[in-house]
Amino acid sequence: MAVATESFPRPIGTRRRFTGLLAATALGVYLLLIIGATTSITNAAAACSTWPTCHAPVDPLSQTDLAIAWGHRIAAVFVGLLVAASAVAATLGDASSRVQAVLLAGAALYVVQIGVGAATATLGPAAIVPGLHLALGLVIFTAVVLALAWDLELATGRENDIIESPEPLEPEPAAESGRSLPSGRLARARLTAFAYFKMMKPRLMWLLCLVAAAGMALAAGPALDRYTIVATLAGGVLAIGASGTFNHVLERDVDQQMSRTADRPLATDLIPVRNALLFGFFLSGASMAVFLTINALAAALGLAAILFYSVVYTLLLKPNTVQNTVLGGLAGALPALIGWAAVTNEIGLPALALAGVIFLWTPAHFYNLALAYKDDYARGGFPMMPVVRGETETRKHILYYLAATLVGTVGLAWITDLGALYATTVVVFGGVFLWTAVVLHFEQTEAAAFRSFHASNAFLGAVLVAILVDALVLTTSLV
Repeated sequence: MAVATESFPRPIGTRRRFTGLLAATALGVYLLLIIGATTSITNAAAACSTWPTCHAPVDPLSQTDLAIAWGHRIAAVFVGLLVAASAVAATLGDASSRVQAVLLAGAALYVVQIGVGAATATLGPAAIVPGLHLALGLVIFTAVVLALAWDLELATGRENDIIESPEPLEPEPAAESGRSLPSGRLARARLTAFAYFKMMKPRLMWLLCLVAAAGMALAAGPALDRYTIVATLAGGVLAIGASGTFNHVLERDVDQQMSRTADRPLATDLIPVRNALLFGFFLSGASMAVFLTINALAAALGLAAILFYSVVYTLLLKPNTVQNTVLGGLAGALPALIGWAAVTNEIGLPALALAGVIFLWTPAHFYNLALAYKDDYARGGFPMMPVVRGETETRKHILYYLAATLVGTVGLAWITDLGALYATTVVVFGGVFLWTAVVLHFEQTEAAAFRSFHASNAFLGAVLVAILVDALVLTTSLV
């Protein structure tokens, strides 16, 4: 790939440094959004009644609120400098016209946002349309991310990078196919038991159980009872196991064509199809029985998750549309609703916001895996994004959905009582995820794709743990 040198004014100089400036600007605007949301939630803005300096009123709020308000204004200064530097560098440098346009628009809106903030501080929140300040911030963040994605496409993209049909896998010799069972009875039992466990897709369980736990924590806070926790997570594990088992059954023929899945139990005939189906139905029934001890809504959502992943995603979406990963994100989002419903017997706005974060995160997460295994998916006939639209388009969409995910985390903070730990976590781990996604554009290797994939896992896992701690531990200490 050709990356122009000395195509931007000093001290930027190279396009790669310009890309770094855009990435830093995007992260800075995102940090400002999180701080702004925290300021609004805690009503810390009331600690400052003047602008641009921050003077406390006669009866000041806590020193923490004053620090948050000061932090918001100081961050706004530094982020404003980044936005201005990006717009100037794009205008004077070798940036495309659309990159220049969105950055100039973002810089202009930043000036407007400063005016809105000043009016809010001096005249009070009632003088401004509610949410206007945050809305402007989201538009500015979107503009910077679009500029980043488009600039990376220009700097690192390649034409005609759609995956060609790879050679089919060579069938393994019968002696090495893995179909022969060990002679010892205990060894056979262990191998068979592990095969059934593998069909349940245990790697998915920890993250999806964290999603459900976060949903429960948001709903109940420190009042969450132990039985609800145990029953919800147990029902969830059984539902995930059932979904994974049905997926193994329905994709057993295709699994044989893909190196990543060729050793699965049904692909190697280690487990008979009939036994796998019975196992899947048993897990489904057990999951429903456990969920029904909580309430019917949790059971209905659990059944919907099994049916969606097993039938809608596996049979309809995955083999037929390039949007399979996007729409399939609904399966991963349902545990958030299940966790909330298990506590409240209804579906609330915070649960929908958490589910939205998971839904938006899924493409940003899974497209990395699709890049790493692009030849496998092409061999299996799946219309994944890298196979149908190419690697350049896929890397660009990772940034799009990562940005959307970060916006979703701001929305979740806006409508809940999540505090500083959550804000810090999403900024730090979101920054790491963004960095790996940017590096992926330049390296374009399987290792870089896996690095971004693992960063996406770390981001969501850390954010979910932060939600649990904020909702369960920190809330308890404030009571």
